[in-house]
Amino acid sequence: MTTPLAGTELTEPLVTRPFVALALAELAYFTADGIAILALPLQVTGPLGGTEAGAGLAFAAFAVTALVGRPIAGRLTDTWGRLPLMTVGAATAAVGLALTAYAPSLTVVVALRLLLGLGEAAFFVAAIAAVADLAPPSRIGEAMSYNSLGLYLGLTLGPPLGEQVVSIGGFRAAWLVAAALAAAAILLVRLVGETREPAADSEPGGLVHVPAIAPSLGFLTSIVAMGGFLTFAALHAERSGLPHASLPLMVYGSTVVLGRIAFGRYVDRVPPLSLGAAALATMSLGMLLLTLVPTPAGVLAGSALTAFGIVFSTPAFFSAIFATASPSERGAASGTASVALDLGLAAGPVMVGLVAEQQGIGRGFAACVAVTLAGTAWTMLLARRAVGRPAA
Repeated sequence: MTTPLAGTELTEPLVTRPFVALALAELAYFTADGIAILALPLQVTGPLGGTEAGAGLAFAAFAVTALVGRPIAGRLTDTWGRLPLMTVGAATAAVGLALTAYAPSLTVVVALRLLLGLGEAAFFVAAIAAVADLAPPSRIGEAMSYNSLGLYLGLTLGPPLGEQVVSIGGFRAAWLVAAALAAAAILLVRLVGETREPAADSEPGGLVHVPAIAPSLGFLTSIVAMGGFLTFAALHAERSGLPHASLPLMVYGSTVVLGRIAFGRYVDRVPPLSLGAAALATMSLGMLLLTLVPTPAGVLAGSALTAFGIVFSTPAFFSAIFATASPSERGAASGTASVALDLGLAAGPVMVGLVAEQQGIGRGFAACVAVTLAGTAWTMLLARRAVGRPAA
């Protein structure tokens, strides 16, 4: 992989109208997700009478259909285009969230999460491919950093918004607000338009982009830890004495947003696999702090340090992944890489939930430390193998 010459990346336009519209669509979509992150575990362990393990299962259930759907969505993204998949994905999410407002049991919630997995697969795979289409080749990492602000602002705004709506109108109102935000994303993606290059029509990517698998494994370990944290941060906050359950999620989201703004233009100046390894090591320290210091200050500091690792992990790994793909393979590369999201967001909550039920949430977070340390070692190995290879 070549490193862009100093100053070159500044001459290529990045923040265009479609780029901004895509970020706003993701903001609406992931604010809806943020509401679900807050409401789902509290509703399962509250009105529905479930346990922590049940909350983890409900949070992760979407991964069953999303895991199957993402490679298919990647293929369709390369053949049909980015816009149709983003539209269908947002519409599916709107329907699933609206129906969750009337779910009478954990079983129904899990079934709706399976439906939401299909929407997640279509929307996210197509959106990530669209980012790569819109970004200059020398600014892929920067584009991922700035584009992800919509996602993380959504995760920052969604939990407190959900907490406020629940306090005023209950869980049903929170789910309906989330559904309305997903519906707004449908309108916003129309402003993005189709970003797929016409030349890609004759060379669509396959279901799996094999060169993306190795860096995606490192990405997977970051998502396992992130999934465990996002699912149980609110419950851990309550049991650690914090006055508001949403505070760790707000700290997490705010740190990622500010970090992506501050460091976005620099991520392309560091080899992506080396940056990914450093990000995973930082996440390990944050999760370790959550494990060892279960106090209000410790929870907030651990949340911030974990988030600082996430600031760099996603743009680093996606830069490494898209470096292996041609424009006609970006949907397949996005689908292959985003399978890590399903596996991580399924394994993380279930792993932490099972450990937490027996030994407490802090011990569950310790399992995340082991996973991210393994990811650090794997990514460092990939980085060393990449040293000395001929430049692309």
